Formats: sequence, C-alpha cells, structure tokens
Amino acid sequence: GIFINIFGGIVRCERIAHGVIDAAKEVGIKLPVVVRLQGTNAEEGRKLLAESGLKVEGVADLWEAAQRIVALRKKK
Repeated sequence: GIFINIFGGIVRCERIAHGVIDAAKEVGIKLPVVVRLQGTNAEEGRKLLAESGLKVEGVADLWEAAQRIVALRKKK
C-alpha cells in the first residue's frame, strides 16, 4: 500500500488530491492508497478522493490514516 501524509498550508489540499488522482489514473495503480490531508481545503480534498472511483482514501487524522493503510494491506 501507499501512505501519503500532507499538511497543506501553502499548497491547498484539494490541489494535492487532484495530483494524487491524476497520478493514480496515469500509472494505473492497483495498490490501496491512504492520503492523510490536513490544512487548507482538506475537507474538499478528501471529498475529491472519495468521489474519484479509485482505491484512494482520504483521512484527516494521522493515527487513523496509519491504522487504515495497515488494515488495507492485511486484507491483501
């Protein structure tokens, strides 16, 4: 799995989410991805990830995100 941790202050989190979505589509990623987004427009970024149709989850809390990626990897 892939775990991405972003605390966006200067770069808005929805822009990060768009980049993650575009990269996942371009590469055709098959692994589960958990993205922790916290900061400017984080809620919007998490919504974009949830609606992307990809195996990419947006989470607000660092500990929750770490637990989630471990759980997803154990399912495999």
